Amino acid sequence: MAGEGDLSRLRPVTAGFRTFRSTVHYHGSVTGHQLKVYNSLGRRIEDFTPSADVVGLYSCGPTVYYFPHLGNMRTYVFADTLRRALRWKQIPVRHIVNITDVGHAVADSDTGEDKLELAAARERRTVADVADFYTRAFFTDLGALNILPADVYPRASDYVEQMIEFATRLQERGVTYQIPSGLYFDTTKSPGYGELALMDIAGQREAARVEQVEGRRNKTDFALWRTEEPGVRRVMRWDSPWGWGAPGWHLECSVMSMALLGEHFDLHTGGIDHLELHHVNEIAQSQAYLDDGKPWVKYWLHGEFLLLNSAKIAKSAGPVPRLADLIEDGYHPMAYRLFLLGGHYRSQLDFTFEGVDGAQTALRRLISRIEPLRPLPTVETYEHARAALAGIGNRKTADAESGDKTALAYLDQLDDAISLDLATPRLLAILQESLRDQEITPAGQRIIAAAADALLGLRLADLDPAALTRSRSTTDLDTAEVETIERLIADRTQARKEKNWPRADEIRAELDRLNVQVTDTPSGPTWHLR
Repeated sequence: MAGEGDLSRLRPVTAGFRTFRSTVHYHGSVTGHQLKVYNSLGRRIEDFTPSADVVGLYSCGPTVYYFPHLGNMRTYVFADTLRRALRWKQIPVRHIVNITDVGHAVADSDTGEDKLELAAARERRTVADVADFYTRAFFTDLGALNILPADVYPRASDYVEQMIEFATRLQERGVTYQIPSGLYFDTTKSPGYGELALMDIAGQREAARVEQVEGRRNKTDFALWRTEEPGVRRVMRWDSPWGWGAPGWHLECSVMSMALLGEHFDLHTGGIDHLELHHVNEIAQSQAYLDDGKPWVKYWLHGEFLLLNSAKIAKSAGPVPRLADLIEDGYHPMAYRLFLLGGHYRSQLDFTFEGVDGAQTALRRLISRIEPLRPLPTVETYEHARAALAGIGNRKTADAESGDKTALAYLDQLDDAISLDLATPRLLAILQESLRDQEITPAGQRIIAAAADALLGLRLADLDPAALTRSRSTTDLDTAEVETIERLIADRTQARKEKNWPRADEIRAELDRLNVQVTDTPSGPTWHLR
């Protein structure tokens, strides 16, 4: 595993930023419009002002007890877009994504069984084997989606000793109490507890998940250390001042982020489901640990849910689609990435195979437009793109001194879109418009395409249009064909309800002959063409 690295450069440099009209200068570099992000801590759009030479970015990573589903991967595409925006602005960043391989109990509870231990028992493998297998699966999906690698992927199990030290310090500060099930954080000792969720303390406690824990003082109090029950020996266990056991789920992110980014850092990202529980508790324990009167993290960004049949995609609800399923069915990972970028990260997005079909078609057309412009230059920052465009003659004026003014205008629009809270749908529309505009030079289009791809990560420079062709999609079916398929699925559903398994299998075989893939979900079956 990568080490902590040199953190000596993490010193305040706020004075290095200044705004001149709409252009921001970072240490003398021209970086375009001021980057603005929606800070969940306060629910408002704010100017992003780094507090250090190297921005610390921490993203809550996966619990590696099963394959990541499509909803999980939306969160990492969003974090990747933020990374690309920071690179575009020439803001150095150190990115940490944790791997949770211990401590995460079923239903995010304080007393339930560990997800990794249950998975190991189910699959008849060791916990280490399960963690390694699903960590590799996560990395495979990151690569397929062209997500920039983080600097470090720390495993929770490698930081348990530091977690014990962290909890010991909290105990010394008088913000904990011990009961038979472990060491708990007393949320009444946390000023402003629940501020991130915009709920008053009483409301937060009233809304907390109901889990009966003997001796727990408040509903919102949470486990820092989960002690083994008498007569029960955990698979993953460590000795501690509170007995043998394992750390609570919330502890790992505070400990690993501080170890790798310093006590305070700028950016923390995660899924919207972390907003009212996990991140609230991270803040409470971290600020109690530091006890310096400062906010632990300045900016909190959350990605919204991916929905399936209008419900959040969740492993606990039953079978859920994975990226590997899309690839097997002939969809390119970049088509799924485009599907995600077509919606803003803070908006819920309904997953449909028709939507991914449309994204694949749109990407194929986009690549076909860009292919004649290849090779695209390497353009990763606003400053580099602007410098490249400055030397291109305008198609009408042939004025090499002024550059391609039309392309420069598009560059300004691209920068404005990414700068206003990562507005990827708008960025995509600007790219499409620039490729149709007759006033822009081919050289200008080449640079605009490269600049857009630096922010979108769609592999516009090298993706083969042939890789985006499926034999047939649901949009190719006529009304009669759709009605036939849906009637067969309804008949199969009824046969299953009546436990007429031979008839259900017979209908499934008929659907297979039609190249129809049926996925059973808690809210009913979904289908698409293979």
